[in-house]
Amino acid sequence: MVFENVVIASVAALDAPHAESSLALEERLRPLLKRLGFAPGVIGSLSGVVERRFWDEGTQPSEVAARAGEQAIRKAGVDRGRIGMLVNTSVCRDYVEPSTACLVHGRLGLPPGCLNYDLSNACLGFIHGMDLVARMIERREIDFGLVVDGESSRHVVDRTVERLNQTGDARMFAESFATLTLGSGAAAMVLAHRDAFPGGHAYRGSVTLAATEHAHLCRGKDEWMVTDGNKLLAAGLELAGRTFQRAKDELGWTSELLKEIVIHQVSRMHTEKLAVLVGVPLDRVPSIYPQHGNVGPAAVPMVLAKSEELGRLKKGDRIALMGIGSGLNCAMAEVVW
Repeated sequence: MVFENVVIASVAALDAPHAESSLALEERLRPLLKRLGFAPGVIGSLSGVVERRFWDEGTQPSEVAARAGEQAIRKAGVDRGRIGMLVNTSVCRDYVEPSTACLVHGRLGLPPGCLNYDLSNACLGFIHGMDLVARMIERREIDFGLVVDGESSRHVVDRTVERLNQTGDARMFAESFATLTLGSGAAAMVLAHRDAFPGGHAYRGSVTLAATEHAHLCRGKDEWMVTDGNKLLAAGLELAGRTFQRAKDELGWTSELLKEIVIHQVSRMHTEKLAVLVGVPLDRVPSIYPQHGNVGPAAVPMVLAKSEELGRLKKGDRIALMGIGSGLNCAMAEVVW
């Protein structure tokens, strides 16, 4: 769907405070790597992830999602009483129930009439959350909406390290490799009707495609994730190619028109191959995966917020948001800065 009246009022990112290098993580994996005969540096050399970040022990997703939300609200200068919808898009959550969204709603002191619920679709959650809020704004059911995301990888990484050291072999290491690149972070975005927030950055909309025959290639729970990395990469790029063609048809994209390509951060190989696929140089694809790892659905808004902070985004720039999520699903969206 293409929107005419939806703008981004603000986007905010929150970094987790504790960095663990890939070399330090490999030191924790010494029993496994010694058993397999792997030299130090294998994680960084294969993925490009130099370090990933973790929250303090015991930090809940709702806490950091709310902190990012507070930052976005203040940055936009919006009266929180006018926010009509809150969507939490985190893969991580505090509990099975209640929803993480209702915990964030309470922490932020949003009004009772503000709709609030979780939307989950692996690493595409945030883009889909934007789209859902935008539809409500376009129909003028609400003037302002808030999308939040808080991801914490500490628990699953720690449990994976323990399991690999105890019983891991080469196959288990390969299947768990993607887990070892996971990081933590939080992000939030305020969207608005252009009449309620003149001067915002236009959100034009998104296109999506599914290839759910590949749903088995990446499966995860709170203590483990199993991934067939090679097949996932190949299937994801094939799906991304078809989605990019759809974006050309529906959003009028060309490789030359897109000034910044904000992608879900997975690894160096994923980033480089996606850049080739869409026909843009790597200097138009800002990367945070070397310092943050794969932060799931928080990645796209984190990159967008950091690009804004660095002054990379100029008025009138057409910016592509792209993600491929377990399932498989692919989404591509456009912001005009």
